[in-house]
Amino acid sequence: MNKNFNVRDNKDIDNQEMNNTDTDNINNKKYIYFDHAATTPVLPEVAQAVNECFTKFYGNASEPHLPGRQAKEILESSRQDVAQVLGAKESEITFTGGGTESDNLALFGIAEAYSGRGNHIITSEIEHPAILMPLKFLARKGFKITSLPVDKYGMVDPSDVKKALKDTTILVTIMHANNIVGTIQPIEEIGRLLADKNVIFHTDAVQTFCSAGTNVDSLGVDLLSISGHKIYGPKGVGALYIRKGTKIMPLILGGGQEKGRRSGTENIPGIAGLASAARAGFKTLDDRIAKITAMREYLKTELLKNIDDVRFNGHPTHRLPGNCNFSFKFIEGEAIVLRLDMAGIAASSGSACSSSSMKPTHTLIAMGLSGEEAFGSLRITLGFENTYEEIDYFLETIKRIIMDLRNISPLYKKGR
Repeated sequence: MNKNFNVRDNKDIDNQEMNNTDTDNINNKKYIYFDHAATTPVLPEVAQAVNECFTKFYGNASEPHLPGRQAKEILESSRQDVAQVLGAKESEITFTGGGTESDNLALFGIAEAYSGRGNHIITSEIEHPAILMPLKFLARKGFKITSLPVDKYGMVDPSDVKKALKDTTILVTIMHANNIVGTIQPIEEIGRLLADKNVIFHTDAVQTFCSAGTNVDSLGVDLLSISGHKIYGPKGVGALYIRKGTKIMPLILGGGQEKGRRSGTENIPGIAGLASAARAGFKTLDDRIAKITAMREYLKTELLKNIDDVRFNGHPTHRLPGNCNFSFKFIEGEAIVLRLDMAGIAASSGSACSSSSMKPTHTLIAMGLSGEEAFGSLRITLGFENTYEEIDYFLETIKRIIMDLRNISPLYKKGR
C-alpha cells in the first residue's frame, strides 16, 4: 500500500480542506477523528453558506418582501441541488429537521395515508432506532410488523422480502446501509421485485448519501431519508425524498410550508448548508470513495495481521467506504473507546444514538454474534480528510491498548 496516496492532490478535494483535521488540538494535543458515522466536521464553504444566511439572508421565505424573496430563492436553489444529487425532481424534496424526522415522517405519514389499504409493514432486524421505535409505536396502534433476519454479514435476503409480502402490505422500509457495520443492502434488487407490487418502498439513506450511489430511480424507492450532519453539513437539517404520486400525511401541522408536508418556518441556514455539503460531496464522490476505501482496506488488513482474536464485522466488500467494525475477544469495546480517547483518537463502540445503553447493539446480535462479541466491538469510520499517518498512529495505539486491556481481563486469562 502506498501510504502517500492522497486525494487531496485533486483540485476539487483540495478546495475542501478541513479547518480542523491534521492539526486539530484538543487540550493542546493532536486529536484524530475516526467517528464519521456518528457525525462529520463541517466544510469551510458550508460554514460560510450557513453564516451568510444568518447574517445577510435572514428573511422568512414565506414573506413577499426582498429579504423574504432572497430566502425563498436560497430555499428553492437548495432544493434543486439536493434533487440533482438524488436524481429526483425538485417538487419531490421535502426539507426536515434531520434524518430521524425524515424516517418518522416516512413511516407515520405512509401508515396514516394508506391505512385504508392495509396495515402490514416489512422491515429488517438491523434498522436504526429512528425506524424501529416508530414501528413499535405503530404496532401498538394495530399495525402488523414483519422484521426480516439478516445473514452473518448483516445483509437482508431480497427473497425474504418477497416471501413476507401480503395483500395487506403497504410499506417496506429497509435501510440502504447499516450504521454499525456498514453493510450496504441490496436495495436495487428489492426495488425491482417491488416495482409491480402496490407497495410503498422506503430506505434510510442517511449513511449512504454522498458516500455511495443514491439515485432514487436506480434504487427503485418511493421514499428516501437523508441528513445534513453525516455529509460534512450542519446538524438539525435533513430531507425526505417523496416520489411524485406517493400520498403522505404530515407530522407537523401549522403554516403549510413545504407544500403542507412539513409546517414551520424553513431553516434556511441549515438547508443552505445541507445543499452546499451535498454539492461538494456529489462533485467529488468518486475520488472520496476511492481514497476512503483504500484507507479502510489498509487499516483492516494491518489490524487483523497484528492483533489476534479479532473478528471483522459486516460484508467484506458490499459496505460503506469508511466503515470498519471489529470485535475483540475478552474485552469490552467501551473500554477501548475510552483508552483511545485518552490517546487522542475518537472512535465508537456502536451507534451514537444509543451509546449510553448498556445493551449490546441489536445489529451485531441479529448477525449472530454472542453478547460477549457484541460488547467487544469497536467501530472506526473514516472521512476523506483522514490520512495514512493517522491510521498508522491508530494501529500502533490500538495494539498497545488491546494488550493492556487483555492483560487485566479475567476472561482473557481463562480463555487462553
